[in-house]
Amino acid sequence: MAASTLPDRPDYARLIEHDRVHGSLYTDPRVFADELERIFYRGWVYVGHESEIPQPNDYTVKSIGPQSVIMSRDRHGTVHLLLNRCSHRANQLCEAARGNSRALRCQYHGWTFGTDGALLGYPFRQGYDGAAAKAELGLGRVARVESYRGFVFGSFAAEGPSLREHLGAATDVLDRLARLSPEGEVELTGGWLRHEVRANWKMLVENETDGYHPQFVHASIFEVGQSHVAEVYSEKSAATARDLGRGHTEHDLRPQFRSLDVPLGWFGTSEDRLPDYARAMRESYGDTGAREILVDGAPHVMIFPNLFIAEIQLFVLQPLAVDRTVQHVTPLRFKGAPDLNRRLLHQVSGSVGPAGFLLADDSEMYERNQRGVGAREPEWLVLRRGLHRERIDDEGHLAGAATDETPQRGIWRHLKEILTDGANE
Repeated sequence: MAASTLPDRPDYARLIEHDRVHGSLYTDPRVFADELERIFYRGWVYVGHESEIPQPNDYTVKSIGPQSVIMSRDRHGTVHLLLNRCSHRANQLCEAARGNSRALRCQYHGWTFGTDGALLGYPFRQGYDGAAAKAELGLGRVARVESYRGFVFGSFAAEGPSLREHLGAATDVLDRLARLSPEGEVELTGGWLRHEVRANWKMLVENETDGYHPQFVHASIFEVGQSHVAEVYSEKSAATARDLGRGHTEHDLRPQFRSLDVPLGWFGTSEDRLPDYARAMRESYGDTGAREILVDGAPHVMIFPNLFIAEIQLFVLQPLAVDRTVQHVTPLRFKGAPDLNRRLLHQVSGSVGPAGFLLADDSEMYERNQRGVGAREPEWLVLRRGLHRERIDDEGHLAGAATDETPQRGIWRHLKEILTDGANE
Protein backbone atom coordinates (compact mmCIF):
# COMPACT_ATOMS: atom_id res chain seq x y z
CA MET A 1 0.00 0.00 0.00
CA ALA A 2 1.43 3.39 -1.02
CA ALA A 3 2.35 5.82 1.74
CA SER A 4 0.02 8.79 2.19
CA THR A 5 1.16 12.04 0.55
CA LEU A 6 -1.06 14.17 2.80
CA PRO A 7 0.77 16.61 5.09
CA ASP A 8 0.71 15.81 8.81
CA ARG A 9 -1.37 18.90 9.55
CA PRO A 10 -3.88 20.81 7.44
CA ASP A 11 -2.66 24.19 6.22
CA TYR A 12 -5.17 26.38 8.07
CA ALA A 13 -3.62 29.63 6.87
CA ARG A 14 -4.51 28.55 3.31
CA LEU A 15 -7.85 26.89 4.08
CA ILE A 16 -9.35 29.81 6.03
CA GLU A 17 -9.58 33.09 4.10
CA HIS A 18 -11.28 36.30 5.22
CA ASP A 19 -14.40 35.71 3.09
CA ARG A 20 -14.43 31.97 2.35
CA VAL A 21 -13.45 28.63 3.91
CA HIS A 22 -12.50 25.30 2.39
CA GLY A 23 -14.99 22.41 2.54
CA SER A 24 -12.40 20.01 3.99
CA LEU A 25 -12.58 21.91 7.30
CA TYR A 26 -15.91 20.16 7.89
CA THR A 27 -14.91 16.69 6.70
CA ASP A 28 -11.23 16.07 7.52
CA PRO A 29 -10.80 13.94 10.68
CA ARG A 30 -7.43 15.60 11.26
CA VAL A 31 -9.16 18.97 11.56
CA PHE A 32 -11.64 17.51 14.03
CA ALA A 33 -8.82 16.05 16.12
CA ASP A 34 -7.07 19.43 16.18
CA GLU A 35 -10.31 21.14 17.24
CA LEU A 36 -10.85 18.74 20.12
CA GLU A 37 -7.30 19.23 21.35
CA ARG A 38 -6.99 22.98 20.86
CA ILE A 39 -10.56 24.14 21.58
CA PHE A 40 -12.36 21.61 23.75
CA TYR A 41 -9.38 20.29 25.72
CA ARG A 42 -7.42 23.53 26.13
CA GLY A 43 -10.01 26.29 26.24
CA TRP A 44 -13.07 27.10 28.32
CA VAL A 45 -16.15 25.01 27.49
CA TYR A 46 -19.66 25.41 28.89
CA VAL A 47 -20.65 22.35 30.94
CA GLY A 48 -23.81 23.01 32.98
CA HIS A 49 -25.67 25.30 35.33
CA GLU A 50 -25.50 25.44 39.10
CA SER A 51 -29.30 25.20 39.32
CA GLU A 52 -29.08 21.63 38.01
CA ILE A 53 -27.30 20.54 41.19
CA PRO A 54 -28.93 22.70 43.89
CA GLN A 55 -28.39 20.41 46.91
CA PRO A 56 -25.22 18.99 48.54
CA ASN A 57 -24.24 15.65 46.94
CA ASP A 58 -26.32 16.33 43.81
CA TYR A 59 -24.70 15.29 40.54
CA THR A 60 -25.53 15.28 36.84
CA VAL A 61 -23.71 13.79 33.86
CA LYS A 62 -22.49 16.33 31.29
CA SER A 63 -19.78 16.43 28.62
CA ILE A 64 -16.80 18.29 27.24
CA GLY A 65 -16.69 17.23 23.60
CA PRO A 66 -16.93 13.41 23.54
CA GLN A 67 -15.67 13.22 27.16
CA SER A 68 -18.29 12.29 29.74
CA VAL A 69 -18.07 14.55 32.80
CA ILE A 70 -19.82 14.46 36.19
CA MET A 71 -20.84 17.88 37.47
CA SER A 72 -21.28 17.48 41.23
CA ARG A 73 -21.82 19.55 44.34
CA ASP A 74 -20.01 18.15 47.35
CA ARG A 75 -21.30 18.18 50.93
CA HIS A 76 -19.73 21.61 51.49
CA GLY A 77 -21.46 23.10 48.42
CA THR A 78 -18.42 23.28 46.12
CA VAL A 79 -19.03 22.47 42.45
CA HIS A 80 -16.68 19.94 40.81
CA LEU A 81 -16.21 18.62 37.27
CA LEU A 82 -15.04 14.99 37.45
CA LEU A 83 -14.28 12.55 34.67
CA ASN A 84 -16.96 9.87 34.43
CA ARG A 85 -14.37 7.09 34.57
CA CYS A 86 -13.32 4.90 37.49
CA SER A 87 -9.64 5.47 38.26
CA HIS A 88 -9.13 1.69 38.65
CA ARG A 89 -9.98 0.04 35.31
CA ALA A 90 -11.79 2.88 33.50
CA ASN A 91 -15.35 1.62 33.95
CA GLN A 92 -17.92 4.38 33.40
CA LEU A 93 -19.01 5.41 36.86
CA CYS A 94 -22.42 7.08 36.40
CA GLU A 95 -25.05 5.76 34.00
CA ALA A 96 -28.00 7.74 35.42
CA ALA A 97 -28.31 11.27 34.05
CA ARG A 98 -28.59 12.76 37.54
CA GLY A 99 -28.96 11.86 41.17
CA ASN A 100 -28.06 12.58 44.78
CA SER A 101 -25.65 10.39 46.68
CA ARG A 102 -22.91 10.79 49.27
CA ALA A 103 -20.81 8.30 47.28
CA LEU A 104 -20.41 7.21 43.67
CA ARG A 105 -19.79 3.47 43.39
CA CYS A 106 -18.21 1.68 40.44
CA GLN A 107 -20.25 -1.37 39.43
CA TYR A 108 -17.21 -3.29 38.17
CA HIS A 109 -15.05 -3.73 41.31
CA GLY A 110 -16.89 -1.70 43.91
CA TRP A 111 -14.50 1.24 44.20
CA THR A 112 -16.29 4.14 45.87
CA PHE A 113 -15.71 7.89 45.44
CA GLY A 114 -17.04 11.00 47.13
CA THR A 115 -18.85 13.72 45.19
CA ASP A 116 -15.60 15.70 45.46
CA GLY A 117 -13.81 12.97 43.49
CA ALA A 118 -11.80 11.53 46.42
CA LEU A 119 -11.40 7.74 46.62
CA LEU A 120 -13.29 6.65 49.74
CA GLY A 121 -12.51 2.96 49.62
CA TYR A 122 -12.30 -0.31 47.73
CA PRO A 123 -13.12 -3.95 48.59
CA PHE A 124 -10.47 -6.42 49.85
CA ARG A 125 -8.02 -3.80 51.06
CA GLN A 126 -5.33 -6.36 51.80
CA GLY A 127 -4.69 -6.60 48.07
CA TYR A 128 -3.10 -3.15 48.10
CA ASP A 129 0.13 -2.17 49.79
CA GLY A 130 -0.79 0.46 52.37
CA ALA A 131 -3.11 3.46 52.11
CA ALA A 132 -1.15 5.37 49.47
CA ALA A 133 -3.47 4.22 46.69
CA LYS A 134 -6.44 6.02 48.25
CA ALA A 135 -4.63 9.33 48.13
CA GLU A 136 -3.40 8.86 44.58
CA LEU A 137 -6.37 7.27 42.85
CA GLY A 138 -9.22 9.74 43.10
CA LEU A 139 -11.30 10.51 40.04
CA GLY A 140 -9.76 12.47 37.22
CA ARG A 141 -10.95 16.03 37.17
CA VAL A 142 -11.22 19.05 34.92
CA ALA A 143 -8.29 21.25 35.90
CA ARG A 144 -10.17 24.55 36.19
CA VAL A 145 -13.81 25.18 37.06
CA GLU A 146 -15.39 28.63 37.12
CA SER A 147 -18.91 29.97 36.83
CA TYR A 148 -20.57 33.20 35.80
CA ARG A 149 -24.21 33.91 36.67
CA GLY A 150 -24.53 30.22 37.56
CA PHE A 151 -23.22 29.06 34.17
CA VAL A 152 -20.42 26.55 34.87
CA PHE A 153 -17.44 26.33 32.52
CA GLY A 154 -14.49 23.97 32.62
CA SER A 155 -11.01 23.84 31.12
CA PHE A 156 -8.69 20.84 31.05
CA ALA A 157 -5.75 23.26 30.83
CA ALA A 158 -4.22 24.00 34.22
CA GLU A 159 -3.16 27.44 33.03
CA GLY A 160 -4.55 29.95 30.56
CA PRO A 161 -6.89 32.91 30.27
CA SER A 162 -9.48 33.32 33.03
CA LEU A 163 -13.15 32.63 32.35
CA ARG A 164 -13.85 36.38 32.37
CA GLU A 165 -11.17 36.86 29.73
CA HIS A 166 -12.67 34.07 27.62
CA LEU A 167 -16.21 35.43 27.90
CA GLY A 168 -15.27 39.03 27.21
CA ALA A 169 -18.32 40.89 25.92
CA ALA A 170 -20.48 37.77 26.40
CA THR A 171 -20.66 38.58 30.14
CA ASP A 172 -23.00 41.45 29.23
CA VAL A 173 -25.24 39.00 27.36
CA LEU A 174 -25.50 36.71 30.41
CA ASP A 175 -26.24 39.75 32.59
CA ARG A 176 -29.07 40.75 30.25
CA LEU A 177 -30.45 37.23 30.35
CA ALA A 178 -30.46 37.14 34.17
CA ARG A 179 -32.35 40.47 34.29
CA LEU A 180 -35.39 38.74 32.79
CA SER A 181 -35.83 37.14 36.21
CA PRO A 182 -37.42 39.28 38.95
CA GLU A 183 -34.79 37.76 41.24
CA GLY A 184 -31.90 38.05 38.78
CA GLU A 185 -31.33 34.31 38.38
CA VAL A 186 -31.64 31.86 35.49
CA GLU A 187 -32.69 28.28 36.27
CA LEU A 188 -32.22 25.29 33.97
CA THR A 189 -34.69 22.92 35.58
CA GLY A 190 -37.05 22.12 32.72
CA GLY A 191 -35.42 18.85 31.58
CA TRP A 192 -33.38 18.13 28.47
CA LEU A 193 -34.01 16.85 24.96
CA ARG A 194 -31.19 15.29 22.94
CA HIS A 195 -31.03 15.60 19.16
CA GLU A 196 -28.25 14.05 17.07
CA VAL A 197 -27.43 15.24 13.56
CA ARG A 198 -25.04 13.84 10.96
CA ALA A 199 -23.13 17.07 10.57
CA ASN A 200 -19.96 18.79 11.68
CA TRP A 201 -20.33 20.85 14.87
CA LYS A 202 -19.24 24.06 13.15
CA MET A 203 -22.27 23.87 10.85
CA LEU A 204 -24.37 24.40 13.96
CA VAL A 205 -22.17 27.12 15.45
CA GLU A 206 -22.34 29.12 12.21
CA ASN A 207 -26.09 28.69 11.92
CA GLU A 208 -27.05 29.87 15.39
CA THR A 209 -26.50 33.57 14.71
CA ASP A 210 -27.19 33.43 10.98
CA GLY A 211 -29.94 35.88 10.11
CA TYR A 212 -29.98 35.03 6.41
CA HIS A 213 -31.68 31.62 6.53
CA PRO A 214 -34.80 31.98 8.75
CA GLN A 215 -37.07 33.56 6.11
CA PHE A 216 -36.55 30.51 3.93
CA VAL A 217 -35.86 27.58 6.26
CA HIS A 218 -38.47 28.57 8.88
CA ALA A 219 -41.14 30.05 6.61
CA SER A 220 -43.73 27.47 7.71
CA ILE A 221 -43.43 28.16 11.43
CA PHE A 222 -43.50 31.93 10.84
CA GLU A 223 -46.71 31.51 8.85
CA VAL A 224 -48.36 29.34 11.49
CA GLY A 225 -47.20 31.54 14.35
CA GLN A 226 -48.41 34.78 12.72
CA SER A 227 -45.93 36.78 14.78
CA HIS A 228 -43.50 39.64 14.18
CA VAL A 229 -40.55 37.25 14.23
CA ALA A 230 -40.33 36.99 10.44
CA GLU A 231 -39.75 40.77 10.24
CA VAL A 232 -36.67 40.39 12.47
CA TYR A 233 -34.95 38.33 9.77
CA SER A 234 -35.80 40.48 6.75
CA GLU A 235 -33.58 42.75 4.70
CA LYS A 236 -35.38 45.74 6.24
CA SER A 237 -34.91 44.56 9.84
CA ALA A 238 -33.30 46.89 12.36
CA ALA A 239 -31.60 43.91 14.05
CA THR A 240 -27.81 43.73 14.05
CA ALA A 241 -25.44 40.85 13.30
CA ARG A 242 -22.41 41.24 15.56
CA ASP A 243 -18.98 39.71 16.16
CA LEU A 244 -18.38 39.97 19.92
CA GLY A 245 -14.80 38.69 19.65
CA ARG A 246 -13.15 35.44 20.83
CA GLY A 247 -15.57 33.45 18.65
CA HIS A 248 -18.71 34.76 20.41
CA THR A 249 -21.40 36.11 18.08
CA GLU A 250 -24.78 37.75 18.46
CA HIS A 251 -27.86 38.39 16.44
CA ASP A 252 -28.99 41.46 18.38
CA LEU A 253 -32.75 41.72 18.03
CA ARG A 254 -33.19 44.66 20.41
CA PRO A 255 -33.25 47.41 17.76
CA GLN A 256 -36.14 45.69 16.00
CA PHE A 257 -38.11 45.08 19.18
CA ARG A 258 -37.48 48.64 20.35
CA SER A 259 -39.03 49.89 17.11
CA LEU A 260 -42.15 47.88 18.00
CA ASP A 261 -41.98 49.18 21.61
CA VAL A 262 -44.27 46.45 23.00
CA PRO A 263 -43.34 44.81 26.34
CA LEU A 264 -43.08 41.03 25.82
CA GLY A 265 -43.55 41.50 22.08
CA TRP A 266 -40.32 39.50 21.62
CA PHE A 267 -42.16 36.59 23.25
CA GLY A 268 -45.28 36.93 21.14
CA THR A 269 -47.47 37.90 24.08
CA SER A 270 -48.40 40.88 26.27
CA GLU A 271 -48.30 41.97 29.90
CA ASP A 272 -52.01 41.34 30.45
CA ARG A 273 -51.44 37.63 29.68
CA LEU A 274 -48.60 37.38 32.21
CA PRO A 275 -49.76 39.83 34.90
CA ASP A 276 -47.92 38.21 37.81
CA TYR A 277 -44.63 38.24 35.95
CA ALA A 278 -45.06 41.84 34.78
CA ARG A 279 -45.91 42.96 38.31
CA ALA A 280 -42.91 41.15 39.80
CA MET A 281 -40.59 42.75 37.23
CA ARG A 282 -41.89 46.25 38.04
CA GLU A 283 -41.40 45.60 41.75
CA SER A 284 -37.80 44.51 41.14
CA TYR A 285 -36.65 47.00 38.50
CA GLY A 286 -39.14 49.87 38.66
CA ASP A 287 -41.59 50.85 35.93
CA THR A 288 -38.96 52.27 33.55
CA GLY A 289 -36.40 49.53 34.09
CA ALA A 290 -38.96 46.73 33.76
CA ARG A 291 -40.39 48.19 30.57
CA GLU A 292 -36.92 48.42 29.02
CA ILE A 293 -36.12 44.79 29.90
CA LEU A 294 -39.47 43.48 28.69
CA VAL A 295 -39.23 45.36 25.38
CA ASP A 296 -35.63 44.23 24.71
CA GLY A 297 -36.31 40.58 25.54
CA ALA A 298 -33.83 37.70 25.74
CA PRO A 299 -30.54 37.56 23.81
CA HIS A 300 -29.79 35.48 20.75
CA VAL A 301 -26.12 34.64 21.19
CA MET A 302 -23.58 31.90 20.47
CA ILE A 303 -20.94 31.68 23.22
CA PHE A 304 -17.97 29.89 21.71
CA PRO A 305 -17.54 27.01 21.40
CA ASN A 306 -20.73 25.26 22.50
CA LEU A 307 -23.36 27.40 24.30
CA PHE A 308 -26.25 28.85 22.30
CA ILE A 309 -28.91 31.01 23.97
CA ALA A 310 -31.92 31.47 21.71
CA GLU A 311 -34.42 33.76 23.48
CA ILE A 312 -36.60 31.05 25.01
CA GLN A 313 -34.29 28.03 25.02
CA LEU A 314 -30.68 27.03 25.56
CA PHE A 315 -28.63 24.63 23.44
CA VAL A 316 -25.40 22.85 24.34
CA LEU A 317 -23.51 21.52 21.32
CA GLN A 318 -21.52 18.30 21.74
CA PRO A 319 -19.20 17.23 18.92
CA LEU A 320 -18.83 13.44 18.76
CA ALA A 321 -17.11 12.96 15.40
CA VAL A 322 -16.21 14.98 12.35
CA ASP A 323 -19.75 14.38 11.03
CA ARG A 324 -21.75 13.79 14.24
CA THR A 325 -23.03 16.40 16.67
CA VAL A 326 -25.53 16.21 19.52
CA GLN A 327 -27.69 19.17 20.48
CA HIS A 328 -28.84 19.16 24.10
CA VAL A 329 -31.73 21.62 24.53
CA THR A 330 -33.74 22.87 27.50
CA PRO A 331 -36.23 25.69 28.05
CA LEU A 332 -34.93 28.76 29.83
CA ARG A 333 -36.55 29.34 33.19
CA PHE A 334 -36.36 32.41 35.39
CA LYS A 335 -36.45 32.40 39.18
CA GLY A 336 -39.54 34.10 40.56
CA ALA A 337 -41.50 33.87 37.27
CA PRO A 338 -43.73 30.75 37.40
CA ASP A 339 -46.32 32.03 34.90
CA LEU A 340 -43.64 32.95 32.36
CA ASN A 341 -41.90 29.60 32.90
CA ARG A 342 -45.06 27.63 32.15
CA ARG A 343 -45.50 29.46 28.86
CA LEU A 344 -41.81 29.06 28.03
CA LEU A 345 -42.08 25.29 28.45
CA HIS A 346 -45.06 25.08 26.07
CA GLN A 347 -43.42 27.24 23.41
CA VAL A 348 -40.13 25.36 23.55
CA SER A 349 -42.00 22.07 23.14
CA GLY A 350 -43.57 23.48 19.99
CA SER A 351 -40.30 24.69 18.52
CA VAL A 352 -37.70 22.03 19.42
CA GLY A 353 -39.72 19.15 20.89
CA PRO A 354 -40.13 15.80 19.10
CA ALA A 355 -43.00 17.21 17.05
CA GLY A 356 -41.59 20.73 16.85
CA PHE A 357 -40.92 22.71 13.69
CA LEU A 358 -37.84 24.83 14.33
CA LEU A 359 -35.14 22.29 15.15
CA ALA A 360 -36.37 19.86 12.51
CA ASP A 361 -35.94 22.57 9.87
CA ASP A 362 -32.40 23.38 10.97
CA SER A 363 -31.36 19.76 11.37
CA GLU A 364 -32.36 19.03 7.80
CA MET A 365 -30.19 21.92 6.62
CA TYR A 366 -27.18 20.78 8.70
CA GLU A 367 -27.24 17.32 7.16
CA ARG A 368 -27.74 18.65 3.63
CA ASN A 369 -24.78 20.98 4.17
CA GLN A 370 -22.63 18.10 5.39
CA ARG A 371 -23.45 16.05 2.33
CA GLY A 372 -22.73 19.06 0.14
CA VAL A 373 -19.25 19.83 1.49
CA GLY A 374 -18.15 16.38 0.36
CA ALA A 375 -18.60 17.39 -3.28
CA ARG A 376 -15.43 17.94 -5.34
CA GLU A 377 -16.55 21.22 -6.92
CA PRO A 378 -16.72 23.94 -5.82
CA GLU A 379 -14.42 23.31 -2.88
CA TRP A 380 -15.06 26.60 -1.07
CA LEU A 381 -17.93 28.02 1.02
CA VAL A 382 -18.54 31.73 0.51
CA LEU A 383 -18.91 34.08 3.53
CA ARG A 384 -18.95 37.40 1.72
CA ARG A 385 -22.44 38.71 2.46
CA GLY A 386 -22.40 42.23 3.91
CA LEU A 387 -18.61 42.55 3.89
CA HIS A 388 -18.85 45.91 2.07
CA ARG A 389 -21.15 47.42 4.73
CA GLU A 390 -19.55 46.04 7.88
CA ARG A 391 -18.86 48.70 10.51
CA ILE A 392 -17.49 49.18 14.03
CA ASP A 393 -20.37 49.80 16.45
CA ASP A 394 -20.44 51.99 19.57
CA GLU A 395 -19.04 49.13 21.70
CA GLY A 396 -16.10 48.57 19.37
CA HIS A 397 -17.47 45.38 17.80
CA LEU A 398 -17.73 44.51 14.12
CA ALA A 399 -21.39 44.75 13.15
CA GLY A 400 -23.50 44.23 10.08
CA ALA A 401 -27.11 44.14 8.93
CA ALA A 402 -29.50 41.47 10.17
CA THR A 403 -28.86 39.13 7.23
CA ASP A 404 -25.10 39.69 6.92
CA GLU A 405 -22.43 37.05 7.53
CA THR A 406 -20.50 39.17 10.03
CA PRO A 407 -20.88 36.51 12.79
CA GLN A 408 -19.67 33.70 10.56
CA ARG A 409 -16.57 35.63 9.54
CA GLY A 410 -15.90 36.35 13.22
CA ILE A 411 -16.15 32.67 14.13
CA TRP A 412 -13.68 31.69 11.42
CA ARG A 413 -11.23 34.45 12.36
CA HIS A 414 -11.15 33.04 15.88
CA LEU A 415 -10.86 29.46 14.65
CA LYS A 416 -7.96 30.40 12.40
CA GLU A 417 -6.17 32.05 15.31
CA ILE A 418 -6.60 28.97 17.51
CA LEU A 419 -5.75 26.38 14.85
CA THR A 420 -2.68 28.16 13.54
CA ASP A 421 -1.26 28.95 17.00
CA GLY A 422 1.68 26.60 17.47
CA ALA A 423 0.78 24.70 14.29
CA ASN A 424 4.43 24.04 13.57
CA GLU A 425 5.28 22.64 17.02
